[in-house]
Amino acid sequence: MPELRLALTRGRGGAALVSGQSEPRMAVVPSGDEGLNAAIESAGGRIVEAGAAQGIVWTEPGDPQGLIDLLSESPATWVQLPFAGIESFVAAGAVDDSHTFACAKGAYGHATAEHALTLLLAGARRLDVHVRAKSWERGDLGHPERRIAGTTVVIVGTGGIGSELAAMLVPLRARTIGVNRSGKALEGAERTEPAARLDELLPGADFVVVAAAHTRATHHLFAAEQFARMKEDAWLVNVARGGLVDTNALVAALQSGAIGGAALDVTDPEPLPDRHPLWDIPNVIITPHVANTWNMGLAELRQLVARNVTHFAHGEQLEGVVDVRLGY
Repeated sequence: MPELRLALTRGRGGAALVSGQSEPRMAVVPSGDEGLNAAIESAGGRIVEAGAAQGIVWTEPGDPQGLIDLLSESPATWVQLPFAGIESFVAAGAVDDSHTFACAKGAYGHATAEHALTLLLAGARRLDVHVRAKSWERGDLGHPERRIAGTTVVIVGTGGIGSELAAMLVPLRARTIGVNRSGKALEGAERTEPAARLDELLPGADFVVVAAAHTRATHHLFAAEQFARMKEDAWLVNVARGGLVDTNALVAALQSGAIGGAALDVTDPEPLPDRHPLWDIPNVIITPHVANTWNMGLAELRQLVARNVTHFAHGEQLEGVVDVRLGY
């Protein structure tokens, strides 16, 4: 195989990437996908068995141990995880400094932000009440319908989802405040605050959108203390991971009327059991983790994989490299 050049780089994940070959050898496992294969080949890669691969695209989100077992026998130096949330792989010890890991963080931001906006609007217009109605009665909603214009939306997590959502809120004339760990300004937001100031922002928020990564540091980021700080008509929207929210505390806040409602695409536990109290609380909207489905995200994933194959072939920094220390 002719070599274009030899490059040696080191990703933030810690593993060395050695490439420069005209056809990076890639394996898509444990289940292949014709579209992913085509994307790899379009970027100059070659599909091989895992035992001969330089890079692995791991397609099974529920089997971190399977990846650990495979990597113990594969010469691959790079692993592409095709999902954004990788906490189960981090917890299982499948992500470490022995390889460079890349995930799909940011790739599904637009689709998930669309869903977050849908849930936010549903809460604002009280669709939790109206879609369940059996007659033409307006009645007393307690907290009536409202426009988004002029409301304050706090977006917790300003990566792919948060940045896309902020852009969507601009024409709706909401007052948007970003919250993140890095301090990097969120474009389209009035201002961006560090995560340490989250509790100070909650009393002024009409809507709080959770779009952060779930790590040890962010587990139960929203618990009883945070709900106690929120307005009685404020809505919590979670499109990130269920573990960011203390579910028992959320149930208590909703049942007591401490907050106005919750719109959840993710829960803890997940799937949410049939008889869980959240199902019976009227001011709750639940969707079954469909903010980004495999069907919606596959085109973006194929493009990401193709770009990373090209980066790998040229010894360049991969997109979405996982910071092992932070866990995302």
